[in-house]
Amino acid sequence: MSEPIHPAAIHHLPPFVTAPGETDGLLVAMAIFLLISVVGIGVFYFKLHALPEQMAHRGQKIQFEIVAVLALLALFTHNHAFWIAGLLLALVPLPDFTTPLSSIATSLERIAGRPEPAPSPASTTASPTPSAHAGSPQSSTPQPAASARISSGSTTQHGGVDHA
Repeated sequence: MSEPIHPAAIHHLPPFVTAPGETDGLLVAMAIFLLISVVGIGVFYFKLHALPEQMAHRGQKIQFEIVAVLALLALFTHNHAFWIAGLLLALVPLPDFTTPLSSIATSLERIAGRPEPAPSPASTTASPTPSAHAGSPQSSTPQPAASARISSGSTTQHGGVDHA
């Protein structure tokens, strides 16, 4: 049987008050809610810190690497200036400097007469067979018009005809 209630106690207790020896349901519910809240806030924090990297992922590799370093610095130092700099860098599309520069370097190597780097194995299977004149440097690399005039000896340094 149940014990009689003390005369000073109220007769109708609220439902969140537990009897001695029983499990406190409200405490368990709040513990689970707190755990889910802390994990949820942590996930949101890390997703927010990864936002600049996700935005820069569609850009160039060098831009992505710089933004990733700035995001890591912001994460470990708790300095928001790094995160803002990474976010701004991810928002601004950087122009592609490396492709034109590598094309210029390849063209200059071709003009200088240096051999081109060996192609990758995948591209060698699709390339046609070399002709009989492939061994000569004149036929494999195109000669610019300016160097053709100078090497033929028919012109002077200023482009005029040599009268000697």
